[in-house]
Amino acid sequence: MMMAYGMFVFALGTAPYQELQRQSAWRHEGQGRVGRRPTRQYLGPGDDTITLTGTLLPHFTGGQQNLDQLRAMADEAAAWPLIEGNGTFYGLYVIESLNEKKSHQMHDGSAQRIGFTLTLQRVDDGRADLLGRLTGALARSATGLLA
Repeated sequence: MMMAYGMFVFALGTAPYQELQRQSAWRHEGQGRVGRRPTRQYLGPGDDTITLTGTLLPHFTGGQQNLDQLRAMADEAAAWPLIEGNGTFYGLYVIESLNEKKSHQMHDGSAQRIGFTLTLQRVDDGRADLLGRLTGALARSATGLLA
């Protein structure tokens, strides 16, 4: 297991990513002053964004159904815990965007290569009301992944 996002497991058989990029920000707001540079006041942490990029080769790795599962999770507008395979807990994240690019189509239109970029945005960890719940089709698909 490379990483888990809620019940979705990033692994060779699902959606292996080749690159993880994390961008963290801190808020230092400026207050204008006459004849001097603005003074800065620290207001707290800002956005924390994780971007995963990878390429799926459906004959060897996961395929379209795995990206569809991530879209179903995004449709719930819920936050899920993000945990790396080595145990690092990043916090609660929502899916901000999922881009895919299909190429090397077969005669039936199915792609032999699917590139994806998944952007996750951290939410306030204290907001338990945002935490996702396993319901309906998502619970069934997550159970299928773990079997």
